[in-house]
Amino acid sequence: MTHAELQALRLKSTSLRKALLGMIYRAKTGHTGGSLSSVDILTVLYYHVLRIDPKHPKDPNRDRFIMSKGHSVEALYVILADKGFFPLEELKTFSKFDSRLIGHPSVKVPGVELNTGALGHGLSCSVGMALAAQRDRSAVRVFCLMGDGEQAEGSVWEAAMAASNFKLDNLTAIIDRNRLQISGNTETVMKLDSLQEKWEAFGWDVHTVDGHDFSALTEAFGAPQVLGKPRMIIAETLKGKGVSYMQDNAKWHHGVPDDQQYHLALEELESYMQEVRGHE
Repeated sequence: MTHAELQALRLKSTSLRKALLGMIYRAKTGHTGGSLSSVDILTVLYYHVLRIDPKHPKDPNRDRFIMSKGHSVEALYVILADKGFFPLEELKTFSKFDSRLIGHPSVKVPGVELNTGALGHGLSCSVGMALAAQRDRSAVRVFCLMGDGEQAEGSVWEAAMAASNFKLDNLTAIIDRNRLQISGNTETVMKLDSLQEKWEAFGWDVHTVDGHDFSALTEAFGAPQVLGKPRMIIAETLKGKGVSYMQDNAKWHHGVPDDQQYHLALEELESYMQEVRGHE
């Protein structure tokens, strides 16, 4: 990936952070921290990896993306709007009466493949999609983003076992490893480390990367496919990434900035964008 391409991804992800914060601020509700931690992962997926066409959202040959950590839907909605799946103006209706932009992904929204929100289901459904594509001898690829707190769900590990058993090398799962869930640090709530060793033991090709490093993310997504093995990308992230007072703070798992906090967040993000532009 060229320097210019990396810079474009950095600017795009920062503008998306501003947009999702605006959604949450206007709606007075939202899962802020996990949306901010997953933006860079989703930016690489939607602007570099996925084979999708907003003009043909039901193209049978499209790649599939499942956002299993559905509570962080704000990050997904701003990207789908930016890509042209629905009008940007519709973001202003988020969580309002009669809006299709509800607080978890809904298939009523173009570009959303599956209703999610009950944690632990996304990977199971992704395994089914990947298995169907495999049996159809289709080039469709399936991508699934999970939270790290979600790894305490038993269904995740049943799906992990099935994906390996059926040799689903058309399936890539990603864990947003920000180490914080609503009730605190994951290693206190339900110890997960070593996640890499766990997933390797289940037969997956595992890559652990900095989830805010665009070069590392694109390299992991673009690595040569290991024949017969599903891929797992463990993306080490910061909850609330991009806003100093939200970063690594479990309080912001779900939270709405007040007027002063919102404008401070925008100032910080705009300052970062200026810094990125200065290195172009």
